[in-house]
Amino acid sequence: MSGARVDFGVLGPVAAWDGAGRPLALKGPQHRAVLARLLVARRRIVPVGDLVDDLWVAPPAGAVAAVRTFVAALRRALEPDRPPRAPATLLVTEGPGYALRAEPAAVDAWRFEQAVADAGTLPAATALVRLEAALGWWRGPAYADFADAPWAAADRARLAELRRHAVERQAAARLDLGLAAEAVPDLDAHVDRHPQREEGWRLLAIALYRSGRQGDALAVLRRARRLLVDELGVDPGPALRRAEEDILHHRDELETAAERVWAQAASAYDRLVAAGSRSRLESTTGLLRDLAMTGGGGLTAAREQRTAAIDAAERLGDPLLTARVIGAYDVPGLWPRSDDPAQAAAVVAAAERTLAALPPGEHAATRARLLATIGIESRGTREPRPLDCARQAEAIARELDDPALLAFALNAVFMQACRDTGTGPRRAAIGSALVDLAARGGLVSFQVLGHLIRMQARSGQADFAAADRDAEAAEDLAARHERPLVGVFTQWYRVLRLAIADAAPVAAVERAYRSAAVLLDDAGMPGLSDGLLPLALRCLRVWRGEPDDGADCGPYERWARPDPAALAALPDPPAGLFTEALWCLVGRAAVAAGDHATAARARAALVPAAGEWAGAGSGLLTAGPVAEHLHRLDAALAGAS
Repeated sequence: MSGARVDFGVLGPVAAWDGAGRPLALKGPQHRAVLARLLVARRRIVPVGDLVDDLWVAPPAGAVAAVRTFVAALRRALEPDRPPRAPATLLVTEGPGYALRAEPAAVDAWRFEQAVADAGTLPAATALVRLEAALGWWRGPAYADFADAPWAAADRARLAELRRHAVERQAAARLDLGLAAEAVPDLDAHVDRHPQREEGWRLLAIALYRSGRQGDALAVLRRARRLLVDELGVDPGPALRRAEEDILHHRDELETAAERVWAQAASAYDRLVAAGSRSRLESTTGLLRDLAMTGGGGLTAAREQRTAAIDAAERLGDPLLTARVIGAYDVPGLWPRSDDPAQAAAVVAAAERTLAALPPGEHAATRARLLATIGIESRGTREPRPLDCARQAEAIARELDDPALLAFALNAVFMQACRDTGTGPRRAAIGSALVDLAARGGLVSFQVLGHLIRMQARSGQADFAAADRDAEAAEDLAARHERPLVGVFTQWYRVLRLAIADAAPVAAVERAYRSAAVLLDDAGMPGLSDGLLPLALRCLRVWRGEPDDGADCGPYERWARPDPAALAALPDPPAGLFTEALWCLVGRAAVAAGDHATAARARAALVPAAGEWAGAGSGLLTAGPVAEHLHRLDAALAGAS
């Protein structure tokens, strides 16, 4: 593991994890104190004498030798595979002392600082995603196990202040996005803990007012004034006084410059482009594509209007126009289960009709977009036609050397790569190709998609350090380019990482999964959300040997809890990124029921994924290493022979 990534946590008790998210054994409190002191130094050298003075009020004889012993033990924990006498690369000796050369992204506090700084320059939607993720990294007070250590006091105070600032920035972003009611509970708790924060009181009053609770808003302002004057001896500041005036007089906020530009452009378009024109129809498709990437409500609205746009194009009797309307909706697709199967089938049927109507041998790029559309919209199938369409689209795009078309085609190839078990390496390669292609061509949405595909695939292959980097890259791009739905996938991925950590109690992981599930409520992705939370909890409990909670897993229930009497008639699990996990659950049921034929089916399906973690290729959940399930199946089948 020499050179492998090690992550450090100080936002709570001091901890360290290897690249797979497993906690490292740091031994006793003095070892942790040395590590914490070096982290406080932020990569700078800490002389041995300073470490001695910081660790003991009255240093004992042999304190310097003890510090060196602590450092040696830490080095063994941080770089267990370092050859004997090879120089350390992480906890290094320099001059009179030691330095911890951790990368900025490897320390949760340093990542938190950067995330909060970035959020100050981002649009509200992306800032909210970034701040919610960053606040989720806190496991307790900073340096919780060194609360009384003078050397940690300044860093603890600074991080606590930054956390308070982040909570207020998060609330401001929610207000900017019209999520006033959602902001109230966190702000209420915030001002109770930190009553001196005028900005917290101001935001709480505004959130209450915008939630239709003017009386409560004014009561909050009176309470803030009374506390500030009576207990702290200061008058409310101008921002708090102005908020009270605005609420009393029902003042509306000024419209933004962006709103003015939008209104003027929309008015000009409406005035100058003839109603019913083909230009309007094609422009509508482009608008729907952009709308789909703005968040859950936009995705739902775009999906509802897409088939109407295709129907309108078909009625005009122009196959080329219809092909452009269908193919222009190149919204990246990550999840291989349709949000609306009936609508997807209608789009595929229209694409097939349009393909048949196009003049043979002409309009190669337009034809490729129709083929890619069929490959993407035919999700969760093992039929040969969609796979063939995806491959044709890729071949045409490569022949034309068209980066945007190739990205769309590779999305279709990815979707059709989710039909079998053990496809992690193939999907990782597609993700890498998309990342490289999109980065060169400035195709931000497909660059994000490539990172998310690779995050999923690398997670399934237990390459969690690389998956972490892809998650961070996707979040960075999403933050800069307003892709709020990315946070749904990366937040679930982080809960998966928590689930894989050996020290994470099942109850803590379940709480984290339930919190992540809230993000799905308004995401507009029922194909992802239906049955996801109960399936994640079912897989977690089976893997960790915990009792079943009995929650219905929706579309996955028949494989999550198969009927022992009907195992022989149970069809294969649906194509998708949960296939391995579902086969593992079926295999366990078969072993318990003594159904050796079904156990053999499960084994045969899982062998191609023997080196993967079951379900982790989804980036969402896992039933543990596939190898463990294969071992159980092999033992049962050997006993039956």
